Amino acid sequence: MARKVFPPVSAGSVAVDRFHVTRPEMNTMRITLARPDDWHLHLRDGQALRAVLPYSARQFARAVIMPNLRPPVTTVAAAGDYRRRILEALPDEARFEPLMTLYLTDDTSADEIRRAVDSGFVKAVKLYPAGATTHSDAGVTDLDRCDAALAEMERAGLPLLAHGEVTDPAIDLFDRERVFIETVLQPLLARRPGLRVVFEHITTKEAAEFVASAGENVAATITAHHLLYNRNALFAGGVRPHYYCLPVLKRETHRRALLRAATSGSRKFFLGTDSAPHARRAKETACGCAGCFTALSALELYAEAFEQAGALDRLEAFASFNGADFYRLPRNQGSLTLEKRTWTLPASLPYTDGDELTPLRAGEPISWKLLA
Repeated sequence: MARKVFPPVSAGSVAVDRFHVTRPEMNTMRITLARPDDWHLHLRDGQALRAVLPYSARQFARAVIMPNLRPPVTTVAAAGDYRRRILEALPDEARFEPLMTLYLTDDTSADEIRRAVDSGFVKAVKLYPAGATTHSDAGVTDLDRCDAALAEMERAGLPLLAHGEVTDPAIDLFDRERVFIETVLQPLLARRPGLRVVFEHITTKEAAEFVASAGENVAATITAHHLLYNRNALFAGGVRPHYYCLPVLKRETHRRALLRAATSGSRKFFLGTDSAPHARRAKETACGCAGCFTALSALELYAEAFEQAGALDRLEAFASFNGADFYRLPRNQGSLTLEKRTWTLPASLPYTDGDELTPLRAGEPISWKLLA
């Protein structure tokens, strides 16, 4: 993709569809965006929730909160309790709205879906194939067992958020997303053509192409780490557990396809960090947990990716507009500003019980900075 060249600016700003580039002084560039949302976020609970929530609340007006707690958030009542705990953990000055989800199980009823729609605060239902990722052991074993719930979701327009991997151990880890499209997602949409689906944290060329060619009821989130890194990052100088996530990083061919999709201008693709905190000792162990913690510098990481593609002028729609439009929610008021400035990410952050949390790219430089 050709690199976009911004025109020189002597003073003031260049504005294209509410995107602004300013150079208030020599060699300084700033971009101002409508306040964005995170359409895929893990906050955990208790002490962990209180440790990580301020990072997301500082950047995002809203976030879709994942329900894979222990026990999982399978009912509207449980989602309401979790939402209350999130709001109570917010810093006093924060303006942040958690958008809740239900954890789909084989036993989720149509009545529970109706209660979710009526609640006003449950905005989606999450599909975890059983065993696909962290705390997914209570997930769906057979989508046919969920058909009554899916039918009610289709009728009501409540989105299904799909972790798109099959869990058959005979399928190669790097092929599980492609096989999910062929054996789960395509048959599901053939059976429920009006179902609104967000294909979560897509990682492959096949997924990007599937979403782009599907109907308007199908969209996808893309993480910053899948835009910036391929699977080589897992093994640079040794095993790098803090780059291990599920779905796992893929080949460079797939990373480039995701970057093209994210920066294409298509309204089908939007920001979802999938930021997933784990204590350092749970990552740096013989059987480490999957998940990258990116909430500390999420927007800065996305800005790096979009700048690499010469598409900073398309970051605002990806981060601030497309997700809100798909979820049929109003776009946010207010704005925030990123400055082109190199700084170094901390090596660690405080977490729970004296343990540490290691952010993605800990101790390394990053080239954009979110201004206070």
